[in-house]
Amino acid sequence: MKIVALFPESVEGQDNQLLNTNKAIGLKSFLEKSDHELVILTDNEIDLDNHLSDMDVVISSPFYPAYMTKERIEKAPNLKLAITAGVGSDHVDLQAASENNVGVVEVTGSNTVSVAEHAVMDLLILLRNYEEGHRQSVEGEWNLSKVGNHAHELQNKTIGIFGFGRIGQLVAERLAPFNVKIQHYDPINQKDNKNSKFVDFDELVSTSDAITIHAPLTPDTDDLFNYDVLSRMKNGSYLVNTARGKIVNTNDLVELLSSNRIQGYAGDVWYPQPAPADHPWRTMPRNAMTVHYSGMTLEAQERIEEGVKDILSRFFNNEAFQDKDVIVDGGQITSKSYTTK
Repeated sequence: MKIVALFPESVEGQDNQLLNTNKAIGLKSFLEKSDHELVILTDNEIDLDNHLSDMDVVISSPFYPAYMTKERIEKAPNLKLAITAGVGSDHVDLQAASENNVGVVEVTGSNTVSVAEHAVMDLLILLRNYEEGHRQSVEGEWNLSKVGNHAHELQNKTIGIFGFGRIGQLVAERLAPFNVKIQHYDPINQKDNKNSKFVDFDELVSTSDAITIHAPLTPDTDDLFNYDVLSRMKNGSYLVNTARGKIVNTNDLVELLSSNRIQGYAGDVWYPQPAPADHPWRTMPRNAMTVHYSGMTLEAQERIEEGVKDILSRFFNNEAFQDKDVIVDGGQITSKSYTTK
């Protein structure tokens, strides 16, 4: 079989990284004694197009995705499996995959702790006005009033969590010691738990001092946080997004941040990825954006490597995948996260 994998280019001195062209999450040594062909690509999507005609498996990460559109899937007659080296398979057209009997699997749970920790960090950075304080330290300024004028404690704030799956629940668990009021909305998980109260979407948007997004990108969530929803958030509230960039409307967010309607935005997800140099989120006011690395801790990368190898082993041996990892199977989108409104 021909396996095509897309990874970022290796950089000298970054020997710890597993998700790059050098280490390639251990696939080179894993496959070297097999009859399978491994092709490793970097950021040139033209190269990906050149392999569509005869590839059997495609592997990429949410941090550095190979966008498997309907057009690409239809040009890949041998394609049997698309593996997400991480969590979140929205870079694959799932409907097209199901119609063409292409399986889609991911390493569910591999980076949940990493992303949850990143989200909590982002909330603290925004509320404490850390970015302004850091800017002053770098630029030689010492304007305490300018920092303190927008610095808040997390304590006693109402934190809304949009999406209450594995990551959302971990965020709530980690926020609970801060003595905050936690509420969540999730179309699947509509129950209270010991750390968070379920509310409807409108209440979440209008009553939260900060909202953190932990939902998959689906037709229902694509562009959900547009001008209408963003303008209904509490005046001066904050938004964190470590889920998917397309859930938040790019230009509407810039407008509402520029008008001070929303106080701050943080996260690590963009659209497209890698984000172009002129992406407006790079320069919008009061942002604490990073590149997409919340789920790329070294610990998460190790779990991703283990999970991808498990998926490939099962595939080669005609064994069933772990249920938790399956997104599309047998011509059907089976994951509730991608089928429930």
